[in-house]
Amino acid sequence: MPALYLSHGAPPLADDPVWPGQLAAWSAELPRPRAILMVSAHWEEAPLALGATRTVPLVHDFWGFPEHYYRVEYAAPGAPGLAESVRKLLRGAGAPVQDFPDRGLDHGAYVPLVEMFPAADIPVLQISMPTLDPRRLMDIGRKLAPLRDEGVLIVGSGFFTHNLAALRHQGGGVPGWSAEFDAWGREALAAADVDALLDFEHKSPAGRLAHPRTEHFAPLFVTLGAAEGELGTQRKVIDGFWMGLAKRSVQFG
Repeated sequence: MPALYLSHGAPPLADDPVWPGQLAAWSAELPRPRAILMVSAHWEEAPLALGATRTVPLVHDFWGFPEHYYRVEYAAPGAPGLAESVRKLLRGAGAPVQDFPDRGLDHGAYVPLVEMFPAADIPVLQISMPTLDPRRLMDIGRKLAPLRDEGVLIVGSGFFTHNLAALRHQGGGVPGWSAEFDAWGREALAAADVDALLDFEHKSPAGRLAHPRTEHFAPLFVTLGAAEGELGTQRKVIDGFWMGLAKRSVQFG
């Protein structure tokens, strides 16, 4: 299976006239996964944690939105077999793993999945990010890479630029920091310049403005680790901007 990094939007993504169709077209070109492993910007927990392995209510981890966004459901089957494979791969490498059996999918997981796999008939497991350190996250991706040979779609779900506070002072359009970081990231990905990406806070223009906190860029490193050796196969699937934020999303393999 390929490994993906996608920009997941917010609950109103469902109302966008373009983006849901882009996500649906992307998934239509993918081989059908046996299961999906999600790493979302919205779950940080150490040691690394596994979410529910059965269908439980979603985590509506956002505030101040219209009521209908809190009624969204995505009752995908749990993936206990995948959870056991993740435990073996990580514990076998000496990494501790814990279980959160009642933790449902958060919006970083289910918002894109609703558009990409609307039937909700593919088992999904979400795991936490135990750190925001790019190198450690990439190493986690390396350890999980064998799952791809078992039909598992590994998805890092974040946002290619993410500074909501700065947007509040923006008069509309795409802010310079978002455009500059996106252009730099496009070139770094195309060149498979992993060293630059790992040190994005210092190597990129406006890196600290594009990501004042790095949790939305961090899932990319799990994807890069899972796809190591195939980074030259990267294809850009979605680009452009949404409310000033770069929605760049890429596929490896």
